[in-house]
Amino acid sequence: MIGFELSEEQAALKEMAREFTKKEMIPVASKYDEGKEFPWDVMQKAFDAGFLTSSIPAEYGGGGLSSLDTVIVSEELAAGCAGLFTSMMANSLALYPIISFGTEEQKKKYLTPFTKEMRFAAFCLTEREAGSDAGGVTTEAVRDGGGYVLTGSKCFITNGGVAKLLVVFANTAKDRGTRGMTAFIVPTDAPGVTLGKKEDKMGHRASDTTELFFDGVRIPEEDRLGKEGMGFVIAMKTLDKARPSVGAAGVGVARAALENALKYAKERVQFGKPISSFQNTGFKLADMATNVTAARLLVWQSAWMLDNNIKPSREAAMAKAFATDAAMSGTVEAVEILGGYGYMRDYPVEKLMRDAKLLQIYEGTNEVQRLVISRELVKNGTGY
Repeated sequence: MIGFELSEEQAALKEMAREFTKKEMIPVASKYDEGKEFPWDVMQKAFDAGFLTSSIPAEYGGGGLSSLDTVIVSEELAAGCAGLFTSMMANSLALYPIISFGTEEQKKKYLTPFTKEMRFAAFCLTEREAGSDAGGVTTEAVRDGGGYVLTGSKCFITNGGVAKLLVVFANTAKDRGTRGMTAFIVPTDAPGVTLGKKEDKMGHRASDTTELFFDGVRIPEEDRLGKEGMGFVIAMKTLDKARPSVGAAGVGVARAALENALKYAKERVQFGKPISSFQNTGFKLADMATNVTAARLLVWQSAWMLDNNIKPSREAAMAKAFATDAAMSGTVEAVEILGGYGYMRDYPVEKLMRDAKLLQIYEGTNEVQRLVISRELVKNGTGY
């Protein structure tokens, strides 16, 4: 039997996240949207609430949330500020490879410290010439004695400038393509790791996005994740696990746009009537609400599949693409409903629109999601 009612624990988790958003995120969202400083104070509160360590299994001191629990929380946090949410979510993204593929020694060594004090991790895959084409990574890790020497660079790395730990994907056998990619755990204080410029972004300005350079960084063999050549598999499985949360962020942003547009439409009077009574406005609101609901169900389905060990590649891609497209279209509609006010920074919908755009791009562009979906269809049929 299919059911959509949250358990008591999930309902309490949702309410806790919503209250945190109202109290700690929304009041400072516009301040940190200026992008001049990292929101250390909000992140400390997020750590205290368990949001920075929610993906870490309980046996290592974390929250041990299920994928469904995680998307419920992600929607609430992203509805408050997608930029603040991204900094929190990026921790889980970077730690997933260690949680899923690390040895017991690696998990104890690298996961436990994150539960003791606030700290950040970063997932380092993207390069200037290797974005959607993850197989085009040119960063190299060359065998040297009992370890490796890492050389290269990464770009657009969320939390890169504030992280203490990196998971870096590099080539250990360039002639083998994606089968030559390997994943490594790299502390940011390792000699040879340097920061590049901090990116000045259109949206998600509360999050830190930075270039990273690796100049002869020595990595002991015990800090390799999995076997040599497993890096691409690790990266793709990590993205499968992370995409429902990005979809949930799309739901949160779309929902916030709908709530702001509905409130304004009920209050704004033109020609003697609230504009919510006009069919054109009413249809916009109806479509926005339909997309929010449909997107949420896709996100929940993909998260449920993860929790039940069912391969989620197609459904996670559907959830990510549909939900973030809904966020983009919904925020554009919200700006139109508010008219001139929607274009002004005194109202939150212009920020929502700027934030929505990145959701369509990171964790794999929505064009890449459609490639994943179509390939799964060709390979396995519809499955319905």
